[in-house]
Amino acid sequence: MKLPKMLSLVVALSTLNVAGAAEPHWTYEGKAGPEHWSELTSDFHICHEGKSQSPINIKDPIEGHLQALDLAYHTSAEKVINNGHTIQVTVDEEDDFVLDSEKFTLRQYHFHTPSENQINGHTFPLEAHFVHSKEDGDLAVVAVMFKVGEENPALAPLIDAMPKQENQQVTINRQVNLRDLFPEDLHYYRFSGSLTTPPCSEGIRWLVLKQPVSLSQAQLDAFKQALKTTNNRPLQHLNGRMIVE
Repeated sequence: MKLPKMLSLVVALSTLNVAGAAEPHWTYEGKAGPEHWSELTSDFHICHEGKSQSPINIKDPIEGHLQALDLAYHTSAEKVINNGHTIQVTVDEEDDFVLDSEKFTLRQYHFHTPSENQINGHTFPLEAHFVHSKEDGDLAVVAVMFKVGEENPALAPLIDAMPKQENQQVTINRQVNLRDLFPEDLHYYRFSGSLTTPPCSEGIRWLVLKQPVSLSQAQLDAFKQALKTTNNRPLQHLNGRMIVE
C-alpha cells in the first residue's frame, strides 16, 4: 500500500541512512546544522519560512480542559535503529488512540537528548517522540520528557539492542512495556507544530505530557554514547500560536 505523503516523509527520514545515503546531508551542528537546513535544498525551505515550527518553550498555556490521553499501548518493539540523527524504535503498528474523533496509529518512536521542547524554560535530559498517523497521513506526536532518577525498565531492552554505530539496526528480542515509558498522569499540553527535522513539514498535532518519567544516569549515558552528539533542534518562535492544556 502506498503511504500518504506526510507519513512517507517520516518513514523516509527515519530510515534514510540505514537504507542508503541520500542527499542533502544535514546535521545538528556546523555548515549543515539547523540554521542552514533551508539552504541545503529548496525542499527544506519551510525550516526557515514556516510560522508553526517545532520545538517550542511551553509556557502560559490557555485552559482548554483537555482530558487525559486514553493510551493502552501493548505493541511489540521490532527494531532499534541508529540512523545518525536519532535512536528510533519501529513497532508492529497495532496501537492507536483517538484524538479529535479521529484514530491515530503508532508508527515509531525515537529519542532526543537533551529535550527539544522546554516546559516553562526547563530543558530535560531526554525526550521521546511517539509518532502517530491517520490513514490519510496526518500526524500527531506524543512527547514524553525524562528526568534522571530511578532506572526505567522499559528502556533496558532498547538500550541492550541499541546499535553503537551509525547506520545500523538491530532486532529487539525482549518485550518492551511501553506503558513504563509514560507517566501515570497523562494530561498534556497541546499545540500545532512541525517536524523537528528536515523538511520541517507543518500541520503536526503536538501533545506534550506534563509529567516526566525517570531514567538512570547510566541509561542516559548510553543514549549519549550511541548518538555521539546532541540532537535537539533549537527552540522556534510561537508566532502567535496558542498552547492549550
